[in-house]
Amino acid sequence: QVQLAESGGGLVQPGGSLRLSCAASGRTFSIYTIGWFRQAPGKERDFVTAISWSGGSTYYADSVKGRFTISRDNAKNTVYLQMNSLKPEDTAVYYCAARNGLGSVVAVSQYNYWGQGTQVTVSS
Repeated sequence: QVQLAESGGGLVQPGGSLRLSCAASGRTFSIYTIGWFRQAPGKERDFVTAISWSGGSTYYADSVKGRFTISRDNAKNTVYLQMNSLKPEDTAVYYCAARNGLGSVVAVSQYNYWGQGTQVTVSS
């Protein structure tokens, strides 16, 4: 089993920045990819970004390219999501997720483990 814990959410004004953290514990050696997803009220959970646990390959949704950056610190078993130039439409609960197999990195169904989520609100 893998346990994931997100932190760093909060309220920020449009144009501001936040950094989310996702700390992994348990059988972390089995992780292949860590992804971030978000879910706004009344909407489906959408892919935001992902990073391979070993090689560092990154993937981004078009809506966040150039504004969000995913990174990892394997020594700390932690993945970070730096979010800049935030917009009101970025408001959502952000979840980190881990998978230990291959397949589409953008598909919710491909991820085995999920954190509890952290709220990000972008509002003036």
